Amino acid sequence: MPRVRYIVNDVDEAIAFYCDRLGFGEVMHPAPIFAILERDGLQLLLSAPGEPGGQGGGSAPMPDGRRPEPGGWNRISLDVDDLEGEVATLREAGVTFRNEIVHGVGGDQILLEDPSGNPVELFEAKQRD
Repeated sequence: MPRVRYIVNDVDEAIAFYCDRLGFGEVMHPAPIFAILERDGLQLLLSAPGEPGGQGGGSAPMPDGRRPEPGGWNRISLDVDDLEGEVATLREAGVTFRNEIVHGVGGDQILLEDPSGNPVELFEAKQRD
C-alpha cells in the first residue's frame, strides 16, 4: 500500500483536519507523536518533529543536525469529482489555500495547506470523450 509521511506540528490537530475535512479514516494513533490515516488505498503517516535523543522514527533528526519540518512543495494529490464544490466547502471551514484553481491540460487543481503548512493537492481530471 502506498504511504506518505508528513511532519506535522500537532498530530491530533492533523488527524482532525484530514479526517473531518478530507475524508481520511484513522487506522492507528499509538502515541501523541504518531498516527496513520487512510483514504482510497493511500496511508498517510503523521509524525511530530523529533527531538535530538528522542524516540527516533521517521521524524528523528538527521546525523548532521537537520530536523524534519512541515511545509515544502512535495505533496499528496487527492482526486475529487467536483473541485469547485470541494473548494467552496473547505473555504467555508476556514482552510488555507496557496492558490486559486488552476486549469491544466489533464485537469483542474488547487493547493491547500494542512494546519502545519503541508501542501495537499485536490485534482479533478478532465472528462475524456
